[in-house]
Amino acid sequence: MLRRGLTYLLLRVCAVLATELTFELPDNAKECFYEELEKDVKFDIDFQVISGGNYDVDSFVTDPQNNVLYNERKKQYDSFSLTTTMKGVYKVCFSNEFSTFTHKTVYLDFRHGEEEPLLQSMTRSTALTQLESSCVAIHEILKVVIDSQTWYRLREAQDRTKAEHLFERVTYWSFGETVLLFVIGIGQVMLLKSFFSEKKGSVAATT
Repeated sequence: MLRRGLTYLLLRVCAVLATELTFELPDNAKECFYEELEKDVKFDIDFQVISGGNYDVDSFVTDPQNNVLYNERKKQYDSFSLTTTMKGVYKVCFSNEFSTFTHKTVYLDFRHGEEEPLLQSMTRSTALTQLESSCVAIHEILKVVIDSQTWYRLREAQDRTKAEHLFERVTYWSFGETVLLFVIGIGQVMLLKSFFSEKKGSVAATT
């Protein structure tokens, strides 16, 4: 089962096993996840960086013999699908080692297996009734809706992070401008005061 240290989340949907999680990836760090799969099993990986730096991470996938199946650098998001050729533990890693001071928040969706038919009598070799066809169509539409909702949630989380970061920068900039205005105002007052002090001293000297 997919695990991160001793913590894992497993969701069963028919015969398809899926894991969705969001995790923190510190700077100069690497996180790996492991899944034991049988031979000839299809698995899909979707990931997206939600927050941090330039919203990019390095990622790679290896098979039980440590052969690299997927390797991408500084990706904001990507998808990867493959059918296993051997039984064993497959590894999915995300690296933020190129970043020295920014941590990232990464969303990961890992799915493997084949989806079973909605009804046991529904197979590809048999014709579907109108009711069964409607059920299949609704099921496919609902899967699209779920994927769309997930995408919108990720976009909302990413946009909210960007907005909060922009708000923080604007706040600091406004505070700096306010302090600068006070310093300039006090400096101008002191400068004008020095002009009048010098004139008063010169008038007293002449008299």
